[in-house]
Order: sequence, then C-alpha cells, then structure tokens
Amino acid sequence: MPEELSFYDVKTKAKFKTGEYSVKQKSGRFFAVAKSKAGTHECWRVLSKDQAAKAKK
Repeated sequence: MPEELSFYDVKTKAKFKTGEYSVKQKSGRFFAVAKSKAGTHECWRVLSKDQAAKAKK
C-alpha cells in the first residue's frame, strides 16, 4: 500500500489525505495525482525524487 499523502483541493479550498494516487513525471519533476474527494477534477502535489521512487514501488 502506498504511503498516505496530504493533498490540497484548490477548487474546494480543503485538505484531504489519501493513499490512492498515481505518480507522474512532467518536465523533469515528479507529481502525485489524486482524484478530488468533492468533484471529478484531479489534485496534484509535488514530490521529491526520493518520495517518487518510494511511491513507484
């Protein structure tokens, strides 16, 4: 099970925690992407290289 991360939903201005996310790389940076709890949009969070490596396992 992946590590639980905290995300901030900009549209609803609320924080939430989830362990259901995917790791994406864009322009050399790593991001955790989770579905919003309150809508159909995605919430993105910046990850370090170490965090991304752990999450991919």
